[in-house]
Order: sequence, then C-alpha cells, then structure tokens
Amino acid sequence: MSNVMQFAADAKDASRRLAVLSASVKDEALENIALRLTENKERIFEANRKDLQQAQIDNLEKTLFKRLKYDETKLSDSVAGIRSLRSLSDPLGKTLMHTTLDDGLELYRVTVPIGVIGVIFESRPDALVQIASLCLKSGNAVLLKGGREAINTNKVLSEIIYNAGIEKGLPEGWLSLLTSREDVGAMLTMDKFIDLIIPRGSNAFVQYIMQNTNITVMGHADGVCHTYIDKDADPEMAVKVAIDAKTQYVSVCNTTETILVHKDLLDSFVPVLMDALKEKGVTVYGDDILSDKYGLEKVTEWHHEYLDYKVSMKVVADVYEAVDHINRYGSGHSDCIITGNRETAEIFMNGVDSGSVMWNCSTRFADGFRYGFGAEVGVSTSKLHARGPVGLEGLVTYKYKLMGSGDIVADYADKTKTFKHIRREV
Repeated sequence: MSNVMQFAADAKDASRRLAVLSASVKDEALENIALRLTENKERIFEANRKDLQQAQIDNLEKTLFKRLKYDETKLSDSVAGIRSLRSLSDPLGKTLMHTTLDDGLELYRVTVPIGVIGVIFESRPDALVQIASLCLKSGNAVLLKGGREAINTNKVLSEIIYNAGIEKGLPEGWLSLLTSREDVGAMLTMDKFIDLIIPRGSNAFVQYIMQNTNITVMGHADGVCHTYIDKDADPEMAVKVAIDAKTQYVSVCNTTETILVHKDLLDSFVPVLMDALKEKGVTVYGDDILSDKYGLEKVTEWHHEYLDYKVSMKVVADVYEAVDHINRYGSGHSDCIITGNRETAEIFMNGVDSGSVMWNCSTRFADGFRYGFGAEVGVSTSKLHARGPVGLEGLVTYKYKLMGSGDIVADYADKTKTFKHIRREV
C-alpha cells in the first residue's frame, strides 16, 4: 500500500471515531493545539526562515513570498482563530428538521461530519492551522497538501497540531501531511476513502483537480472581486472603502481587482480616487474612456486576478451595467456597491450572482473569521452545499434518523394507516 493510500485509509478509520467524539474532547484538543503552537513558536519560525531563504533563492514571486511568511503576528492570529473556533457551539448533532410522519413515527434531519477531507492549498502556512482546526471542530479527518515552498513550516506545524490532538484523545491518523506533487495525483484516485477535496490555487489548477477526480470538489478557481462606486456614493467613504478593498492585503482572493465607477463621477470623483490609489502605489488600468481621458494603459482582460498593487477601472452608465459586467467577468466571489441609495443597493445585491455581496463595506470582509465562523477552510463559488467563506457549517452534512415502534410500509400501502406529515419546530 502506498503512503498516500495508507494515510487515506487511516484517515477514514479516524473519521468514524471523530464523528462520535464529545464536543468537550474536541474543544480541549483545540486549546492544547493553541498552547503547543505558542510553546513551539521558535521552532516554527526557524522552519519558516528556511522556507523564506529558499524562496529567495528560487525567486518566488512577491505575492507568494508575502503569504509564505509566518511570524509573531500570524501566529497570534492563528491562536486567536483557534480559540474563537473553540468558543463556537458544536456543529454536529444539530436537529435541522423534525417531522411526525405518523403517531410514534418521528423523522429527524441531523448534522454529521462529511468524513475525510483532502485540502490542497497555496503557500500560506497559516491556512494549514485554520484548515486543521476547522476539520477537527467539525469532526472530520483531514489530508493536507501544501505548496513545496512552505514544506519546512508545514511539516513542523502539522506535527505540532497532530500530536497536540493525540494528547487530548483524538484518534491516530486524524491528520496527515502530504509532501510531494505526486501525492496530489494519488489523492485524486482515493474516492474509496476521501469524501471531499478542497483545492486552493490558480484557476488552471482548480480546473485540473475537478477534471481528474471522481471525488466531490468544493472551492473557487479565482477571486475577481469588484467594487462599484455609484453616483449617490459619499466620496470620502468611497475612497476609504475602495482603498481598503484594493490595498489592505493585495495577495488574497477577496481583494478588489476591478473598480467600476458611475459615468457621472468621471470628472469629479475619478481623479480623486486615482490620486489615492497612486499614493498607495497602485497602478490603474482603464477602459477606453479612462485611457483616452487620463492616459491610462488599457485593460486587456477584464476577468483578471492581479493579486498585486494593480487594478482595472471601468466607467458604467448605471447599476444595471455594473451588475451585468460583474456577472459576466467576475468569479462569483465577493462584490461591493458604495452608494447612499438603498434602492440602488438592493438592485445590486439582489442582481450580482456572487457568494458575498456588500453595501458600503470592503470586499476584504469576505472571510470566515470576520464573518464569525471561527476561520475558513476556503471560499466556495459553487451553489450546492456551501457558498462563500466555508466555515464549520460548510464542513458538515446531514443524515436522516427515523424512529418508530414496529411500523411497516404495508400498513400505508393498503391504506390501513395514512401519513400525517406534521412539521415540528426545531
């Protein structure tokens, strides 16, 4: 048996034990993970320094290099995320539906773990901590495959997290780290053991995963997010929100990549916004109107994820053109309108087909931790099972429990009995 198959088989066994662990055991494990990460921080930082040194030798692109760094701030955020997650209620065993089929015949829909989740993610070591913690809280075993650029950091983090969980009663095999590119191909064939794959990476990579496995895939290919500034926007608010959406952290999937502006703002507001963007070091690419008027380099592809200090800008006639543009060129991730007009905002928020739509706030809010989910395992742009930032609720499914007292279908087939189907409040 290959290493990956053994990991997957062990994870399947572990998942059945995780599914029946008490909430207190899982929460104690989470607290122990937070403690062990803090105790071993110098070991983690030393491993990360090795990865950063190698990344410089390999000339890793700037945005990935920034994601790769794992320092005191990111460790502090990781620990805070774990403890926030610990404070949330157990997502398992919740009754979602209760129907009385007949006297003494009760049907319940109850939340349960998905089982074994395989996550393939980019160079962010902090993502490993988030993913492992979320899977633990939701009762799922997890196979983790990070980028080779973070290999040393990921090895140390996964070892600390795994052992901290075992110390508090988690089953052997609940977490495994895969380390080679070949492991990804092997994992895609493990539909006997793995229940869900969540890929986090480029559009081409996610499409490859989807096309080369029989395992259910959940995730998003890219984050082409928009901020639309309407004619009724407060100018000061619009600049503040747009700047945050573009520059607060440029190398993540919920950063704004295209700014749409109402045509009435072309002369009054656009120069102010461009000056503010320039002050932050952002290069602006424009449509034909903006290029001709302000000498900007023209946009060549509207569906473009920069993940850098670059942004596309387009003039639109109204909110309807903004919605049409976003639905055509966006990625269904996160999009914002800035306006003082509630009716216009409702048109935008109802019309834009994305996992998160915002009114007068930055697209950077589209995040599991900021939404109060504790953390996120990723963002889903699909419409089935989970959408938007995927926290605990996105990592559980449900089963039906039917409780009777010797009931048989024959009684209903021959009309001796009839169903009542009374829906109960839960």
